[in-house]
Amino acid sequence: MSLKPLLTVGDAKRVAAAAEAEAQRNGWRVAIAVVDDGGHLLYLERSHDTQFGSVETAIQKAHAAVAFRRPTKASEDAVLSGRLIHLALPGVIPAEGGMPLEISGFIVGGLGISGVRSFQDGQIAAAGVAALMTGHSDSTSGDHP
Repeated sequence: MSLKPLLTVGDAKRVAAAAEAEAQRNGWRVAIAVVDDGGHLLYLERSHDTQFGSVETAIQKAHAAVAFRRPTKASEDAVLSGRLIHLALPGVIPAEGGMPLEISGFIVGGLGISGVRSFQDGQIAAAGVAALMTGHSDSTSGDHP
């Protein structure tokens, strides 16, 4: 029986650190949010001079990525192609920068970035996701087979 892995605080910090490094490399000031598989905030970081509106936006992007099990770019692309129904779905953020976090085929959380242009938020999020792929804690939950 395979146990579902858990996203640890250590994992969340590693994801956020990689995202922050990408943002700093480009001179971008952002908010970074990591949520668990239930969409609950696990870790939050904000550049000291990032607009405070980006904090809630980053959290909502991370939450939407978990809730819909896909990057928020999917909803952005859908809206841009005329599928406006996405705007009526509760919790949808039709802007790039939210990505599900996956370990061993299980979605274990979400990452949300906000503060710069949508595609730049996506670039930063991709760096965070890549950090999770390079190694994670081997924590599992006995609650989920």
